[in-house]
Parts: sequence; structure tokens; C-alpha cells
Amino acid sequence: MSEAAAISPPPAPGAWRGTGFEFVFPRPTIVMGILNVTPDSFSDGGRFSDLSKAVDHAERMCEAGAEIIDVGGESTRPNAEPVSAADEIARVVPVIEAIRSRLGTLISIDTQKPAVARAALAAGASIVNDIAANRESPAMWEIVAENRAGYVAMHMLGTPQTMQVEPRYDDVVAAVKDFFADRLTRFKAAGMTEDQTALDVGIGFGKTLEHNLQLLASLRTFTNFQRPQLLGVSRKSLFSKLLGLEVDERQAPGIAVAGWAVLNGVQILRVHDVSPSVHALRTLEAIVGISAT
Repeated sequence: MSEAAAISPPPAPGAWRGTGFEFVFPRPTIVMGILNVTPDSFSDGGRFSDLSKAVDHAERMCEAGAEIIDVGGESTRPNAEPVSAADEIARVVPVIEAIRSRLGTLISIDTQKPAVARAALAAGASIVNDIAANRESPAMWEIVAENRAGYVAMHMLGTPQTMQVEPRYDDVVAAVKDFFADRLTRFKAAGMTEDQTALDVGIGFGKTLEHNLQLLASLRTFTNFQRPQLLGVSRKSLFSKLLGLEVDERQAPGIAVAGWAVLNGVQILRVHDVSPSVHALRTLEAIVGISAT
């Protein structure tokens, strides 16, 4: 595959580790399957709020190639109403316990709340996927350190209630780079080790279409942190703004962006449509020579 060198990905990051898992790069792209157990998520709200349906869907995603199931009990779409920690725990813990018992797969908890993270980790989750890594309190990071969990730090401007109210940056790429540098320092102070952490630029979280495109075009610049990158663009509204597509029409551009991302330093893709995403990624990896170590 000598011709593949011209489009080969950048150098691999350091390993990503936590209790019960270790990912060493280079390796095939990790696909994280989205499991929303909420009544109001923008794409599939209410479809998997029933426990048996949620676990069945998790099983189908695993069979299709998902290595991580990302369980979320609170919608983070723009203007979403927050829910209490107690309600969120009631939604996610039974699902995590059932998936862990039935499938034994790796589970992440998509939450902003330290109390929910603690309960989810106790129930069998191994990773905290945190959209609110912009917080100042170290409570979440101390819980992650205490449990030796994996952690995804996402950049967000504001909160889901405010993030799309005229987001502004002097330079969005520089702002996200500064954010990651600051967070990695804070995580260390809270007791986390660097290998617990993956980074997410936060497409759609406090960004305009132009901000999102600038970040996607600049993914390779974030490899300097030598941490794995996670990207979530599946079914997002940027494809409505860019192409005028409804939610159920956004699979193809999402997969196109996933391929671009893998060629530019992303190791983890968070997706709704696991099977076509896996097929596309494995084909791309065969062309450029990405394989298991």
C-alpha cells in the first residue's frame, strides 16, 4: 500500500485506559453506539426509554461492531430542559446494569452530573462522557480519579440552554486548544492521570456552522495533545444548516465526516447508525493500512 502514505493519518496518540479497558493506538477506529434513554432527545427521544428495548438496541449495536455503548439519560440538544440527578439516575442505572449483565460490553455514561457519574460507575459503566468539562468545580474529575474511569472531556460554550445563543469566538480553533490545555492541567490536579482522558471538540455545542466547519478542518492540530480524540457528528443540525437535511436524511454526510475525521486524528466515533459507520470505517482503514497492533 505504498500509495496510501499520502493520505495516512497523523501519528497515534497515547493509550486510553480505565478500569476494565485499555485501547492502544494505532488500532481500528472505536465506534461508540449512542443509546438515549430519554423522552426528548433530538433524534430518537422516547424510542428506548423502555428497559427491554434499550438493552435490545444495545445488543444490536454491539453485534454491528460498537465497542462502547454510550448511555444518556438527559437530552443535551439546544434549549433542552435539565432533569434532576435522581431522575437521570433512575433512567440510566437499570439500563447500565442490564447491559452489563447481559452483554458484558464496555459502557460509558453521558452525563454532566457528578452524582449520576458516581451511580453509573457503581452500576458498571467504565467511562464518563462529559459535555460539561468546562465546569470549574473538580467534583466530577475527583470521582473519575477515584474510580479510575475513562473520561471524555468535551468543549462547550455555556450550557445546553444557552450554547446556541449567538456563540462568538475570536478564533474557535485556538479557543478549543486553550481549553484542552487548561483542562488537562486541572484533571491532573484533581488526581486523574493523562491516560484516562480523551478529547472532544464539541461539534454543535456553542458553535455556528462556520465554527463547526473550522474545527473539522483543523482536527489534525489537536493531535499535539497526544490524547485520543472523540468526535460526535451523527445526525447533527449542522447537516440541516449545510444541506437542508432532516434528521433521518443525515446518515451519509455523517459517515463522510467520520471518514474525514479518522484521516485527521480522530480515534473514536460516537454514532447512531453503527452498522453503516463500521462498514465505511473498516473500508477506509483497509485502504490506508490501519489495523490492529
